[in-house]
Amino acid sequence: MKILVVVDMQNDFIDGALGTAEAQAVVPRVCDKIRGFDGRVLFTRDTHGPDYLDTQEGRLLPVVHCVAGTHGHALHPDVEALRREPPVDKPTFGSTELGRLLAEQHRREPIESVTFIGVCTDICVISNALLVKAFLPEVPVAVDAACCAGVTPESHRTALASMKACQIQIENQ
Repeated sequence: MKILVVVDMQNDFIDGALGTAEAQAVVPRVCDKIRGFDGRVLFTRDTHGPDYLDTQEGRLLPVVHCVAGTHGHALHPDVEALRREPPVDKPTFGSTELGRLLAEQHRREPIESVTFIGVCTDICVISNALLVKAFLPEVPVAVDAACCAGVTPESHRTALASMKACQIQIENQ
């Protein structure tokens, strides 16, 4: 079985509080990738509470975003229309729940590969790709660079280089 993980394609990261032109530009490519994918598609959502600014992340990144129940927390409408399973809500950059879910899936039915797409390449995509690589060290993990966007183009490229150094395959760079 092949797995595609769509990371945090939420309104706040696309055209909201932390949105970028690069994130807006990848939405059509992300949707095309989801539509054409032959396997299981999982979605993550960055999920914070109203106390976000009181958390360590909030103190270091003091921009309220992805508060559960808000428009910014929702997946972009074009992406949401393609979702078939409940999303994995994650309170921080990487999701141990995602790692455990995939490890359990691999025990039931071997996973052939895991591919990541989404935002932000340099924060949540890299965190989850490395986390899944740790949970499933013998399963090929890939990132489709053309379906990702970072906080900046430079940090996107830096994250791709870091993942490549950790034996994560970088596609469409």
